[in-house]
Amino acid sequence: MDALVRFVEGFFALIQTGADTFVGIATGIIPTLLVLMTLVNLIVRLIGPERVERTAEKLTGNVFARYLVLPVISVIVLMNPLATTMGRFLKEEHKPGFIDATESFFHPPLGLFPHINPAEIFVYMGIAIGIQTLGLSLAPMAVRAFLAGLVVILVRGIITERIMALMMARRGITVDSLYEVAEEQPRAAMF
Repeated sequence: MDALVRFVEGFFALIQTGADTFVGIATGIIPTLLVLMTLVNLIVRLIGPERVERTAEKLTGNVFARYLVLPVISVIVLMNPLATTMGRFLKEEHKPGFIDATESFFHPPLGLFPHINPAEIFVYMGIAIGIQTLGLSLAPMAVRAFLAGLVVILVRGIITERIMALMMARRGITVDSLYEVAEEQPRAAMF
């Protein structure tokens, strides 16, 4: 009987922990994301979508700006996961590389900008505790991780763009044909 009682208590503790986590998400990150998304949309509407898109097209015509500058600014300012929304201002053929570069940069700068991905700070802190135990400074590791991240996102963005172009060329797919296929297919119900 005691074992059954302990099992039920443990089960309800698990359910309560899940509920507490859900409430934390519902009152923490979800409102923050909604406000950030609203703010970005407001800024775009105030400036004008056409002007923003023209400016973004000019800025992202350069591979370094596309896979280095824009992802870094997006990640530092908009954080995870909203940073990827800046990809909407890119040409279709550049979006996969941008997403790869941006998502690859959520971890490297955590030592300098912990607000970027607070849910994953434990990974950085696990390493940081070991370094501090050795009596070493965290600053060199943080700077090296940031710089290594810059190299990685540039390379990944370029490689992903090239792989996407090759795959599309092999299958005879063009960016315009992607829109045609999307228009032809009926939208499925969510549930």
